[in-house]
Amino acid sequence: MYSHTVIFCIFLYLFFPIVNAVHEDEIESRSSDLEDRVIEWRRFFHENPELSNREFETSTFIMKELTRLGFSVERGIGKTGVVAVLNGSLPGKVLALRADMDALPVTEMTGLPYASRITGEYEGQSVGVMHACGHDNHMAILLGAAEVLSGFQDRLKGKIKFIFQPAEEGPPKGETGGASLMIEEGVLKNPDVSAIFGLHISQGGLAGTASYRSGGFMASAQRFDLTLKGIQTHGSMPWAGVDPILVGSQIVNAMQTIVSRRVDITQHPVVVSVGSFHAGVRNNIIPDQAVLSGTIRTYDADVRSFVHEQFRKIATNIAASQGAEATLTIDRGVPVTRNDEALTEAMLPSLKKVYGANNVSWSERITGAEDFSFYQEQVPGFFFFIGARPSDIEANQAIPNHSPYFYVDESALLYGVRAMSQLALDYLELPAG
Repeated sequence: MYSHTVIFCIFLYLFFPIVNAVHEDEIESRSSDLEDRVIEWRRFFHENPELSNREFETSTFIMKELTRLGFSVERGIGKTGVVAVLNGSLPGKVLALRADMDALPVTEMTGLPYASRITGEYEGQSVGVMHACGHDNHMAILLGAAEVLSGFQDRLKGKIKFIFQPAEEGPPKGETGGASLMIEEGVLKNPDVSAIFGLHISQGGLAGTASYRSGGFMASAQRFDLTLKGIQTHGSMPWAGVDPILVGSQIVNAMQTIVSRRVDITQHPVVVSVGSFHAGVRNNIIPDQAVLSGTIRTYDADVRSFVHEQFRKIATNIAASQGAEATLTIDRGVPVTRNDEALTEAMLPSLKKVYGANNVSWSERITGAEDFSFYQEQVPGFFFFIGARPSDIEANQAIPNHSPYFYVDESALLYGVRAMSQLALDYLELPAG
């Protein structure tokens, strides 16, 4: 005669696969019904982008949509962030799902009918504004997941916190913002979050595929600003001054020896790139100042410190050798995006449910950076990439994020909604601890 315990175990074994299958089918059905609306949301965000810490209309739109769904919405966390909580009818854990909201100072060149024509101001310059990193897709996906998951409220174990975060690309110089500010203002508290999921879209994979990596995934990144002080003179008499453009050019070349000659790149990938170099106002005047800005990417704290030290020595010594002065500042940047190993292993089957096992792949390390890493310093986190490359584009022709030509195959949005919804429900079904 079976004991009650044995009967209960058999019940769990037989019943839970059925429940999960039902969830999977219902998620797929609800997501499919929403696909047109999700695409509509995405195109609205794409056509109306806003820069970091300036996501005013974006947050208003998101708040209205979440309110329409019956969520209690909190706005203004981390300046323009929006947070909503879905309270399940059953006790359980608290999961956070995050999407980033900000666009980039990029003038769009896609020619799409909903292309951005927005302009803004970035560090004193008038710039085009574009969702060149795909955050428009992330917001639309998370809104879609919120609507799908709201349909499970009467069966939901625990709570889901939806975080719409500003300034992932980094706040304007002199301002605070992004994930770190939201954390400081309590976004992971009340209720206390036990884990967090996020995704990023790219043409790195075909639409309908996903990729992930356990442990260290995306690089740590710091912004540097280098000011070179020279002596202004007539362009016909360079010997009468100190040319900061020449000094800066020598530093740009020399700094690459940090990567090529000073770091074992077989063990420690490193990137040091200059993104802007500003100097002078007229062709026949050697200016008194040049300003360079760029990024440093590493995966190891000791290597990061070494790179910073070497860069400072190169800049200071080259400038001094030419009679110039160098002032280098390096911000704290963001840490390595590091997926919790146990959480990744637990959630991988959920990702494969949505995409199919053959369409989910292990990723190499990515030198891009994500301030999602700040959340992962506080709670276990799982961050993954979803493919959005159209089938008629070869992998070696993929358009990178931050390009003015970046666009996505919008069929990827449906997969994203399903993935976030499936991950959320499956996580909340897992035992606590």
